Amino acid sequence: MFWNSRALPELQQLNFRDRMAVLRRAADQLPTPQKLILNIWKLCVLIPPFMLIARADTIWQGLGFALALVLLYPLLTRPVTFALVRPLLAQARRQLQL
Repeated sequence: MFWNSRALPELQQLNFRDRMAVLRRAADQLPTPQKLILNIWKLCVLIPPFMLIARADTIWQGLGFALALVLLYPLLTRPVTFALVRPLLAQARRQLQL
């Protein structure tokens, strides 16, 4: 499981900008069922915190839930995204000629 794009062996020699370009290209090439799975996972991660924010009793409680969302969203979605796009990274990198 990878938490950072620098840890992906296919992208280790690239700078941040190039890594993001390859990841974007690979994500765009995902087959529709995998895109659907990824987007449903992201919704499953987003909906509960937004419900908590909407039902917060105080502004501070709502801000706490919002901060938790900002911190946890990448931790829960990036590894899944990397796992789904990893088979397509070499092809995306060749297409971008990096």
